[in-house]
Amino acid sequence: MKKLLYILSILLIYTSCEDVIEVDVPNGEPRLVVDASFEFYLSETPIDIEGGIKLSLSTPFFNNTIPTVSNATVFITNLTNNSVVNFIETQEPGLYLPEEGAEIIPEFNTQYELTVIHEGETYKAINQLFPAVPIDNIEQGDGTLFDGDETEIIVSFTDDGNRDDFYLFDFDFNLIEVSEDRFYQGEAFNFSYFYEDMVAGQNITVKILGIDKRYFNYAALLIEQSDQDGGGPFQTPPALLRGNITNITNPDNYALGYFNLSEANRFNFTVQE
Repeated sequence: MKKLLYILSILLIYTSCEDVIEVDVPNGEPRLVVDASFEFYLSETPIDIEGGIKLSLSTPFFNNTIPTVSNATVFITNLTNNSVVNFIETQEPGLYLPEEGAEIIPEFNTQYELTVIHEGETYKAINQLFPAVPIDNIEQGDGTLFDGDETEIIVSFTDDGNRDDFYLFDFDFNLIEVSEDRFYQGEAFNFSYFYEDMVAGQNITVKILGIDKRYFNYAALLIEQSDQDGGGPFQTPPALLRGNITNITNPDNYALGYFNLSEANRFNFTVQE
């Protein structure tokens, strides 16, 4: 619906005006973008790990091509024992994964430091693994929102009352939401999520990730600025949002993106027709 309104607005402008108005959009210098997000499924046997490190450069807002970054030096250091896992660029340009024979399975309450060296400048970020809880159940509801043809699912989980938790929910199809346990500390909780597009008959995977408060705020702003119907919230947002990546060589040339380590759990569900 948003896209339809935008198209109608554009048509009205072009049919009611003879002069073309050019809008200058500030581009700025390209900045390094670091997408270093990892999901650790510790309750599964064997433990599954999803994620990697993607390096790219920021682009002008209307540019649909995202340049990737190759030939960078990338590694993660365990700051407790100083062990290092090196990351090597794969056949997919800009995607870096642990070198052969190495893997990273972090421990709780341990700090890990990401280092990226690109064009003579060093970028760093420190984070730790944040816990999640299992998804107890997912069932299909019959509620709707505005159009009347949405698909409702009801997600149930139980919060851990011994800590303050922040969660990121991944509903497949690049759709995410964030939540904090301030209003359901230590309680069983359920909520509804509505798919606007037809998902009847499809198999979906819903994930719950443990995150920290800073990443919670960061993801919330990305969701607010993005149109989740347009390809996912982690594409270039309208405004430049600072994550937790620091350029220690040249602080003014800061990077965009985030280094995140999450325990994750998932629940597979088939939407009934």
